[in-house]
Amino acid sequence: MNKFVASVGLVALSASSIQAVFAQSTAMSTPPPKAWNVSASLRGFYDDNINSVSTNKQDSFGYEISPGASLNLMSDQTSLVLGFLYTFKYYDTKPAGNDQKYDQIFSFNADLNHRFSERYQMAIRDSFVIGQEPDILRPIATGPFTSFQRIPGSNIRNYGTIVFDGQFTPIFGIEAGYDNAYYNYKAEGPPIPSPSGTSDRLEHHIHLDGRWLLSPATTGILGYQFGLVNYTGDEVIGLLPSGPLMSDNRNSMSHYAYVGVDHKFNPDFTGSIRGGAQYIDFYNAPPGTTKSDVTPYAVGSLRYTYAPESYVEAGFSYTRNTTDQVDSSFAGNTFAQDQTSGVLYGTIRHRIFPRLFGGLIGQYQHSTSNGGVNNGEVDMFYMFGATLEYRFNAYLSADAGYNFDRLDSDIGGRSFSRNRVYIGLTARY
Repeated sequence: MNKFVASVGLVALSASSIQAVFAQSTAMSTPPPKAWNVSASLRGFYDDNINSVSTNKQDSFGYEISPGASLNLMSDQTSLVLGFLYTFKYYDTKPAGNDQKYDQIFSFNADLNHRFSERYQMAIRDSFVIGQEPDILRPIATGPFTSFQRIPGSNIRNYGTIVFDGQFTPIFGIEAGYDNAYYNYKAEGPPIPSPSGTSDRLEHHIHLDGRWLLSPATTGILGYQFGLVNYTGDEVIGLLPSGPLMSDNRNSMSHYAYVGVDHKFNPDFTGSIRGGAQYIDFYNAPPGTTKSDVTPYAVGSLRYTYAPESYVEAGFSYTRNTTDQVDSSFAGNTFAQDQTSGVLYGTIRHRIFPRLFGGLIGQYQHSTSNGGVNNGEVDMFYMFGATLEYRFNAYLSADAGYNFDRLDSDIGGRSFSRNRVYIGLTARY
């Protein structure tokens, strides 16, 4: 296997989230000239911890084949972009939990924008994934991780949003939106708790923002959001004095109130910030356990396009999020309901030379467990990636990259580090 990898000049991993971010930015910066496009990538990889575990690590060489296609339809008022990508990833060492030495990943994205008039517009987006890596199973690339380890099997994640913008007067408008996230993990119990029992769920969020034009470059925000998390695993995930702890005992309802500002420093430099509070109610929690809590809520971002096809983006968030940990205690009548997470992230995409592009991406996440045996224990997750892309012409490019993941956890047996590298070729038409 190693000789095969060397013979085609491929010695590394096609990492997930970092490639998605840079591929997306490239597509945004160089729009396709025709209504349809097809592509195919061949990459080789090396992964020094394919199971994301703290002990008994397994490393693996392998290769990855990724054909894809997209459809781009534009009119004066409407745009529609559809994309599909299939990835076949072969390992020379079989990952834990796999029946074979390969993974299959399916990704589908849809983006519809319609402008009813100069004052009213709507956007509909959907992202559907079947995969194994945690970064492609979270809904957005900059959001908190709810699970840090690779999970074998055909795990499903679907994330959809609908946003309506209306400008009622020259200084006042609204933004109303709904988003839905669906998770269905292949592994079911026994043993318990299984990924399906702890993490199968539906998440709903509805928001309404009032928007006031404070100056030509500044918009003030006053908003409310309602959130609902329903666990659908229907499994026993722990034991409490009152009886078995079921998946849906972690259901929650949240109310968010916040104020914020959107500001355009110049046409190429924009920023956004929201801050407020989140009230969460675990309405289906067993008797005697914690039912509700209030925590701060904040999110912000900056984006600066400093040269053609070159930009830097950074942001942060502080909110509560679901977790794959349960940590129920029969003696203490408590269980892990969720986590409170602070996230910092940054991305740089730079056109080094006319045909050479480079990028860096990083994220730091500090998560504190709420409830359970490990109440107050901390997970600190670090993610870093670097990539280079050389475009021979409009149809052929080569890329190489490196990803580093590290989890430092107060919870025993959970910490790990992981290094991945990849190199390959991509053809587009």
